[in-house]
Order: sequence, then structure tokens, then C-alpha cells
Amino acid sequence: MRQPLVAGNWKMNGSRASIKVLLDGLKSGVGSVKVAEVAVCAPAIYLPDVQAQLQGTAIAWGGQDLSTEASGAFTGEIAASMLLDFGCKYVIVGHSERREYHQESDLMVAGKFAAARAAGLIPILCVGETLEEREQGITEDVVARQLDAVIKLEGVAALADGVLAYEPVWAIGTGLTATPEQAQDVHAFLRTRVAGHDADVADGLRILYGGSMKPGNAAELLAKADIDGGLIGGASLKAEDFLGICTAANG
Repeated sequence: MRQPLVAGNWKMNGSRASIKVLLDGLKSGVGSVKVAEVAVCAPAIYLPDVQAQLQGTAIAWGGQDLSTEASGAFTGEIAASMLLDFGCKYVIVGHSERREYHQESDLMVAGKFAAARAAGLIPILCVGETLEEREQGITEDVVARQLDAVIKLEGVAALADGVLAYEPVWAIGTGLTATPEQAQDVHAFLRTRVAGHDADVADGLRILYGGSMKPGNAAELLAKADIDGGLIGGASLKAEDFLGICTAANG
């Protein structure tokens, strides 16, 4: 049985003061989370603070991005080894904002997945379509292309070392949310596509929903057969909201 994962993506938000308050709130309330694994993905500069506050707790943490390279003359980049130095378990790769604002190609994202996996980090691979692509009826084509880039580079067995996150781009930060049925349809498609290569890998693969999940809609989304948790943006910045989503996995 797949254990749900609820991972917060703080994006470029927070300060040392606000993060302390947030993490204090999460630590005090995480005991009410009986089923899901809980993690937060913080801006790299705050990872030392996150590690210091979360060490020894039930909450894991990770980075929001990493380089395809192990080290070298890559100014501003973060290597997998650097994330490991601060106790990271997870790292997000291929978030739609990285794909859009930094022109990260499917091949580059696959390379980041490979770099994370090789270092022993668990990559959270993001896939998803824009509103225009959904209206064109090519959602499955888009997410298949993004997923297949990783399978082609690393082989389907590599997915057993990662997590997949479906994030409809049109539902990120817009207040729009895919209906539970829309989300389940894409999650089921992704699992079936992986199963076409290896049924066991597909059965064990956690697929998170990443489009404006909130305490009010989390239970209905998480009840779907192929939705195994959430990659949470705005709601992860408030302890009460984030814990509300986490406890929704209790069923």
C-alpha cells in the first residue's frame, strides 16, 4: 500500500522569523497526522534553519531545485551533495515555474531527476499542462512527453526511487482547482503509462496532486484511488492549513 506524502513547496517565500513560527506550528501539530508522510521543500538559503528545527522530528525536508552537475563553475547553482549536507531527503525537479521561467526542457528535467537519484535524494518529478494545452485536449500528450523523458534517460525502474507530482499549470496560484475527477483521470493515465513498462513500479509509485489543494478540498482529492498526496504551494505557508491537508489523509 502506498503511504501518502504531503510535501510543502514554499517557493520564494519566508524569512527566518516566519519560518521559525511556521515550523514551530508544524511540529506542535504533526502528531495529529496518522497516515501521511510530511515534508517541506524550502528555499536553499533557509535549509540550515529548517534542518536545525526539524532534526529528530517526523517531518522531512528537501530542496526546490538542483543542478544536473555534481560540482564546478556553475555560479548560483545547488549541487545534490549540498542538499545532502543539510539533511535533505527530497528535491523538486521540473516544477512548472522552472520550466516556464528558466526554460528547463524535458531533457534537462530528466537530467536533474538522474542527478538527484544518483546522489541518494528522492526527486519529486513535476508534470502538468497549461490551460491552453488542456483546452486543446492534449493534456495526456503533454504529461506523457514529460514523463517519458525520464523513462528514456533513466529507465522505468528509476521511478521506484522517486515521486511523481501532477500539477495542472492552470490551477497553480490561480484559485482554480482541477475537480477530483479531472485530477484522478490524469493520475490514472500516468500510472497506466508507467504500468505499460513495469506494473510493479506503477503500483508502488506515489503520484501527488499539485494544483491548489486546500484543507477544504483535500479529503475529496485524496480519496481518489490514484492520488497519493499533495505538493502544496500557498497552503503550506500556514501551519493550520498545511496540517489540515495532512490530516485529511487520515481518512
